[in-house]
Amino acid sequence: MSKNKYLLPFALICTLFFMWAFLHNINGILIPQLKKVCHLSDTQSSLTDLALYLAYFVAAIPAGLFSHKFGYKKGIIFGLFLFAVGALLFLPAADSRTFPLFLLAIFIAASGAAFLETMANPYATILGKPETSEQRLNLAQSFNGLGAVVAPLVGTNFILSGVEHTQAELNTMKANGQLNAYLAHEASSLKPPYLVIAIVLVLLAILFMRIKLPEVTETTEGAHSTTKFSLSILRFSHVRWAAIGEFFYVGAQAGILGFFIRFAKQAAAIPEKEAGLLQTYAMIGFMAGRFLGTYLMRFIKPARLLTIYAVINVGLVTVALLTHGRIAVYTLMLTPFFMSIMFPTIFALGVKDLGEETKLAASFLVMAIIGGAFTPVLMGIISDKTGNMQNAYIMPLIGFLFIVYFGIKGYKIKPINKTQAAIA
Repeated sequence: MSKNKYLLPFALICTLFFMWAFLHNINGILIPQLKKVCHLSDTQSSLTDLALYLAYFVAAIPAGLFSHKFGYKKGIIFGLFLFAVGALLFLPAADSRTFPLFLLAIFIAASGAAFLETMANPYATILGKPETSEQRLNLAQSFNGLGAVVAPLVGTNFILSGVEHTQAELNTMKANGQLNAYLAHEASSLKPPYLVIAIVLVLLAILFMRIKLPEVTETTEGAHSTTKFSLSILRFSHVRWAAIGEFFYVGAQAGILGFFIRFAKQAAAIPEKEAGLLQTYAMIGFMAGRFLGTYLMRFIKPARLLTIYAVINVGLVTVALLTHGRIAVYTLMLTPFFMSIMFPTIFALGVKDLGEETKLAASFLVMAIIGGAFTPVLMGIISDKTGNMQNAYIMPLIGFLFIVYFGIKGYKIKPINKTQAAIA
């Protein structure tokens, strides 16, 4: 960054990337646990992702408008408190083992996270020189990678019990009056992690309330300034394609990670505890990919590196689809390394040279995270219909193919014509 005054604000913003990464990546543990506790099918368990990403779609525009009126700092504080409320709702949800209440808790927590993402992503890009915005956002997102590692590690050790019963064994437990006690024990493991999350979020909110953050004004020549919600932001082609790119990317990421434990069990008969540990290793690769990607962008243009990584993931998912056993699982484990730079790079390219309209563009790109709701549901349906979770991974493959297109052509900034300017 060009000015030392931005160093502390940037460091604080990085903590937010960790927090929402934890929320997203704990879902890979939460899905199989809720499937067990609430007796869900693959399609029903995918509603966990639906609740999370639907919240982003609903909250993103209000978050953008909020930031216009009240600024980044107040938006961050509001998002932290909302996130904490959702985390606390996991306690009564676990006590009652009510799936709709779990979904409500996830929705509220994710709404808070949507506020944080809508504020923090564009804020990170403008805390320094415009020409290094992609590197800066990837650096901030490296802490997102750290959260992605910690989440499955915490989930594997504190949520997953490693006890997996067959349906026949569950029926016997029910007949003997032991089933409710078993399910209550499994559900109770969800309470301590989410209580700790809520406490950390409240402490962070208090810290942000006490620290002075610069309210940066985006002033790019030729950009139109507005404080109202308007679809006119989509007159910029790179914003449109970035929104579609984020839709496909987040869908691919949610699908790969959300069903990884299920994939490992079906493809290679790997127990849930071991699969959870393998997912942790995969997310270490995700974190390493963020740091390495930030470094490589000194020498390789962000769009080109994005294309290279997307092509590699097309190959990896194809191998995971066509092979069986641990080869398929280990191949899939490599994909997070190459997913690492995708979200921040698409985001930074999508808000490039927009001036004051950066905030509204950020809202649309955060809304595009709704892709994480659709892809897992479609994957759940494919798995239930075919009886094989492996077949469902055709959906992430489609997502990576589109990102290849975005990295080659969709990211390019095109001048708007007079008609488009008049609409604005």
